[in-house]
Amino acid sequence: MEEKEIQEGQAPQEELEEELDMAKALEMEKAMKAAEEVHAPQIDEFTPSQEKPKMRDIDFILDIPLDLVVIIGRTRILVQELLQLTQGSVVALEKLAGEPMEVYVNGKLIGRGEVVVVNEKFGIRITDIISPQERVRQLG
Repeated sequence: MEEKEIQEGQAPQEELEEELDMAKALEMEKAMKAAEEVHAPQIDEFTPSQEKPKMRDIDFILDIPLDLVVIIGRTRILVQELLQLTQGSVVALEKLAGEPMEVYVNGKLIGRGEVVVVNEKFGIRITDIISPQERVRQLG
């Protein structure tokens, strides 16, 4: 009698497992049909236009701040020489007096100039601007 009860208890469980297997099989079938329905997107072929490019309005970049640096000269010194510097010490630079100073904008050389004094402040008079092609070459 106990065997009959055990077999009767297993029958509903087997039916449940069979129903789950059927549900999984139906799900897989639906997924396969959905995969078959997927189509590659249609992409139009690129054709370059024959129109000349229009001049872009650059007003939107006119308010961007830039760092302008003028390099008067450079030199190399030893750590020992650096430690011996005191107020009034003179450090000789590699540039000669009257030689044009280099003008950099955001770390890129844009020209050269000479030092001037304007209203008791130092300034730079631009004497040479590098060509636009050279400026573009520096960007890359």
